[in-house]
Amino acid sequence: MPDSQQELTLRLHPAIAEIPAAEWDACAGPDNPFTSHAFLSALEDSGSASRRTGWLPQHVALRDAEGRLVAVAPAYAKSHSYGEYVFDHAWADALERAGGRYYPKLQVAVPFSPVPGGRLLVRPGSGIAWAGLGQALAQVTEQLDLSSAHVTFCSEAECQALGEAGWLPRTGTQFHWHNDGYNSFEDFLGALSSRKRKQLRRERRDAQSAGLAFRALQGAAITPRHWEAFHRFYMDTVDRKWGSAYLTARFWPMLSERLGERVVLMVAERDGEPVAGALNLMGSDTLYGRNWGAVAEAPFLHFELCYYQAIDFAIARGLKRVEAGAQGQHKIQRGYLPVPTFSAHWIRHRGLRRAVAEFLEAERPAVAEQMALLADASPFREER
Repeated sequence: MPDSQQELTLRLHPAIAEIPAAEWDACAGPDNPFTSHAFLSALEDSGSASRRTGWLPQHVALRDAEGRLVAVAPAYAKSHSYGEYVFDHAWADALERAGGRYYPKLQVAVPFSPVPGGRLLVRPGSGIAWAGLGQALAQVTEQLDLSSAHVTFCSEAECQALGEAGWLPRTGTQFHWHNDGYNSFEDFLGALSSRKRKQLRRERRDAQSAGLAFRALQGAAITPRHWEAFHRFYMDTVDRKWGSAYLTARFWPMLSERLGERVVLMVAERDGEPVAGALNLMGSDTLYGRNWGAVAEAPFLHFELCYYQAIDFAIARGLKRVEAGAQGQHKIQRGYLPVPTFSAHWIRHRGLRRAVAEFLEAERPAVAEQMALLADASPFREER
């Protein structure tokens, strides 16, 4: 068993509905909506995370001798590497060229959501160590004859604990906005260099003078009409990026019903009709930007809806951060600075494991160097 001091039972659940929401959330905690039972169940019940889309639920649950749920991990058997945002396609190609089989693999993650946070969800006071849960995941990989296990966008502490247990740690980069005690958007602009301050003012002015009205809707204020429009926006973005439409039309209203006030939809309207939108979820101290799309064009519309409206909302509610998703060096000039992200990988094939370990050893300093260079492009005043 993962913890020699306790008698634990490991079970895989092919649906999160098999685990009572109160028990799951007692392990997940209240801070991050993406690991909540409500969010993960909406993905499954809407048909978004399913065998059809290549995300077969295999949620890991540990119970103690009294049957109490003490740890969980959102886990999926994957038949591909899409929708993860931590790229391992080259690893899969290398193993398959050598005659091995990379898929299926075990993915411990929030589907389609590059949102950092806990992935090894332990009930407080249970005494379960992250390394012990990592051992359980390695056992699952062996028992199911999977090539590997991947814990992506986990916390730094989880990554370190797994690394000490023999997993391969990996770092990446995202861009987050930090609230430095601002009282208003103008207060935030005052922390920028003069040139950048003028640029952001101009972008907001141009976006807001394009005949659009911008609104931040929350909870019950988001109606079925808004979700129908937002799904059109989402599909337009998918079509333009040649992506896959994992999220079904049923997902959005289901998410809204289950997460309530934690769902925040930034909407741009023209003559009272929604023409663009950006979906956010609100945690205890963070606003998480997710999907966006538009069926109208306006100068700097993306920046206004996804970045500036989010900053406005965060300042008004005293949130500490805005996390605007994966990639996008252009975010730096809008006040979103580089931060590290973490993942950990367990690979059964010795040859591939050795090759990946060497690759990650070389990748880490390159990522750190790139982050330092990106930080030098900060728009904030040097005397700040």
